Amino acid sequence: MKKALSIFMISILIMGVLAACGTSSKEKEENAGGNGEEKKVLTMGTSADYPPFEYVETAKSDEIIGFDIDLANLIAGELGYEVEVKDMDFNGLIGAIQADRVDFVMAGMTPTDERKESVDFSDVYYTANHMIVSAKDSNIKSIEDLKGKTVGVQLASIQEGKAEEIGETVKIKVEKRTRIPELIQEIKAGRIDAAIIEDTVAEGYFKNDKDLSGFTIEEESQEDAGSAIAFPKGSKLTVEFNKVLKEKMENGEVEKLVVKWFGGEK
Repeated sequence: MKKALSIFMISILIMGVLAACGTSSKEKEENAGGNGEEKKVLTMGTSADYPPFEYVETAKSDEIIGFDIDLANLIAGELGYEVEVKDMDFNGLIGAIQADRVDFVMAGMTPTDERKESVDFSDVYYTANHMIVSAKDSNIKSIEDLKGKTVGVQLASIQEGKAEEIGETVKIKVEKRTRIPELIQEIKAGRIDAAIIEDTVAEGYFKNDKDLSGFTIEEESQEDAGSAIAFPKGSKLTVEFNKVLKEKMENGEVEKLVVKWFGGEK
């Protein structure tokens, strides 16, 4: 009888321990958020090949740094979150959101109508222009000079759509690569004649490589030129992040990061 009672008591004890350990991650997040003792962790998806937005300065460390990283930490910190950055190819970022592998994406991503069908976006936090980048001795000075040339773009980027638009009036061959450095290497190796890259990113390459040059594509509208934060459809984070983003843009904190990473007002 004592043995049976002991087994019963041990069973009760084990069930109690399992119940205590079985709290779901969601419940843990809610408890942590409620008592303020532990910060919640959000996973940010990015493509760390896009300086100064996000990149790795390999000579110094393997840490991903950049404008988007600082801005993500600024906003998330205000909301009581910590950010864990996950690097992946740009063309896989939307899929990562849909598969719940990341909580949000910051990667210099433009909120196009097509992307809005799959994810929600914050307000635009930075606006840039498209630039044609080529070897300095290529004599490519205008869109018309691209006729018969091979033009590179990053796969699934807004520049891919821009190449298609150019192709409607000027006959070009379009080559797609997953990373911006690949496009630069293809230009230098003579395998492509030019690439379409965001101007801020291109300027960084010009500073480090005097054999490259480029020109800005004149746009009638800036509608498809901005960067925004992408979230899962219906995520509460969209509203939370957007509220803080607006505050930080109004009080000048975002502008301080623009000066830090881009060297001036944009």
